Amino acid sequence: MKQYLFRRTTAGDRSMKPGRRRKSLRFGAVMVLAGAASGVGILLSNLLSSGPTVTELYLAPAYLTAGVPASATLKLQSTACFTAQAVTVAVRDKNNTVEDFPGASNVTICPAGYTLTTGTRTFTAGTYTIFGAYEVAGAWTNLPSTTMVVGAAPTVPSPTPTPSGPTAGKTLAWSDEFNAAPSPSVWNDSTTSSYQYGNHNPSDNKLDWITPSDVSVSGGAVTFTAQPGTHVLENGNTSWNTGLLTTEGTSGGFQVKTGDYIETRVKLPTGMGAWPALWTWKNGNGEIDSFEYHPDNPNLLEFTNHVNAASDYYTNASTINPGQWVTIGTYYGANSVQWYVNGVMVYQDNTGVGSTWSAYVILNLSVSAGQYHPAPSGTTPITFSADYVRVYR
Repeated sequence: MKQYLFRRTTAGDRSMKPGRRRKSLRFGAVMVLAGAASGVGILLSNLLSSGPTVTELYLAPAYLTAGVPASATLKLQSTACFTAQAVTVAVRDKNNTVEDFPGASNVTICPAGYTLTTGTRTFTAGTYTIFGAYEVAGAWTNLPSTTMVVGAAPTVPSPTPTPSGPTAGKTLAWSDEFNAAPSPSVWNDSTTSSYQYGNHNPSDNKLDWITPSDVSVSGGAVTFTAQPGTHVLENGNTSWNTGLLTTEGTSGGFQVKTGDYIETRVKLPTGMGAWPALWTWKNGNGEIDSFEYHPDNPNLLEFTNHVNAASDYYTNASTINPGQWVTIGTYYGANSVQWYVNGVMVYQDNTGVGSTWSAYVILNLSVSAGQYHPAPSGTTPITFSADYVRVYR
């Protein structure tokens, strides 16, 4: 579950200019030079050398679907109240073309914070730079920027080689219905080779510290609970204890392979910072992400083939929502991996996994550290549940 690095800019006008990274920006002196008809200039200065510092607390979205109207969210905080003539979320394409979201005017920004939800607009597929910007006394100040990826609108081609559905012609080869506590012969709940240190992986922007007690089964479902921990990670962040299940390192040692179809029914989390996923891993590779989810993109699932690079951002407000149950499946085709949502194929990558691919299964709840998606804003535990995991071959 890898992420993308964001680019950042410095203050200035609303054109993109290179500069050093800054999280907080201070606006200073504003000077006006007025000239009389006689040529005698009068310098009028309004020195705001101790003006307030503005901090960008949050900026979204990171992902959108092409052609679908969407808004942006910007959260700001200032060390002292001031009024901006305008606030917006600015957007630049690869040619630096201005494609800003509709913003707001005459906005007061205070230490208590200000949240802007922009008007909507649509974008074509591509990678954009977005950044918050505000206007004071006719001068624009740019805030730190991030990357916004706009994916192609999802298509639903005829599923092949399974025209009657993802399980057509297949039988159930392996499953856990989570009617009892995870069996050690089926699941390893303590460690994974996909994590740099076995039970934690700060280099992938995760606060995770794998804790077996944070995996529980009740009512025919498994629940992963993430909550503040006490371990200090190698990068200085404080960990969150959370749950992970993998077939790696078990006596059963089950692996999915080319031609298999895997399916799970999950309840998407609501807590900011949640990062649930069903994915695969083996020998430092073999990763196919059946899904990844972040509540700051509430209607979006991420699908990724890391074996033969391909990915898609699937958006559907009617089926993908925090706190909502959804069924997600993946067919591991040799020439094309297919992704299904509630039994309907929504994406195929036309790259596949090859004829000899195999990997272990991982189902888990990670916690974002804040570089790519917001980290938890408090100490409230976060939960993620799954009804079952089934593999057909």
